[in-house]
Amino acid sequence: MSELLNAAEQLDLLRIARGTIVSYVTSQKVPAITGEPSPGLLLRSGCFVTIKKQGALRGCIGNFISNQPLYQLVQEMAVSAAARDPRFHPMKSDDLTDFEIDISVLSPLVKAASVDEIQVGVHGIYIIKGNNRGVLLPQVATEYGWNRDQFLQHTCAKAGLPPDAWQGECDIYLFSAQVFGEK
Repeated sequence: MSELLNAAEQLDLLRIARGTIVSYVTSQKVPAITGEPSPGLLLRSGCFVTIKKQGALRGCIGNFISNQPLYQLVQEMAVSAAARDPRFHPMKSDDLTDFEIDISVLSPLVKAASVDEIQVGVHGIYIIKGNNRGVLLPQVATEYGWNRDQFLQHTCAKAGLPPDAWQGECDIYLFSAQVFGEK
């Protein structure tokens, strides 16, 4: 995926995400963004906001599409990652020390004709079978050292499906991401 955002825009979004999390956790309010956002922050792209505490996942929520500017979606996903990820308790003031944020700005979803199209470390996977849905971001496979089959198996498991469900009747969508973080 070509770089959608320059370094300054990436820093702006990271500051917006952090400020939103701190404000929401301490006051239940989402701060207003002042000033004119740069063009990259006005993109209508999907994104995920990931929160890590001491290197471990603490929350991750995202949306594939957006009908609002990217900076507003980042705020919404930052609040959701901090307070609404069902895998974790909502962040409290004590949790505001020593956390890091990653943001993944997404390309549009493309339905895969074959799993052979999947490039580990380049593509994220979104699997749908019936009412089950699971997504893993492109960087997850790299972080865990997975090959394509393992990546598919773990995405199926995240969807609540058997690990080999990807070999049967399911829809597999691919996307790429520009990933940046505070580290």
